[in-house]
Amino acid sequence: MKLTELPNIGPVLADNLKKVGVETPEALRSLGAEEVWLRIRLQVDAGACLHQLQALAGAEAGVPKKELPPERKATLKSFFNSHK
Repeated sequence: MKLTELPNIGPVLADNLKKVGVETPEALRSLGAEEVWLRIRLQVDAGACLHQLQALAGAEAGVPKKELPPERKATLKSFFNSHK
């Protein structure tokens, strides 16, 4: 399976994932959305936003980001706010 076959992962985000060493869906799941987002923010895109973090979390879970449970969205928002 390619990264772009995951929900929420388009060509640009897939390219950013590859730039930080995440080549497969398994690698994304292994590292977790938060760690991968931090790598993108530090190495590729200093402006990586909450929506990108939610997209990664959705991809990790195999669901569109809008289907993430409210608790998960709250956790992600708290994580994002602690890394501004």
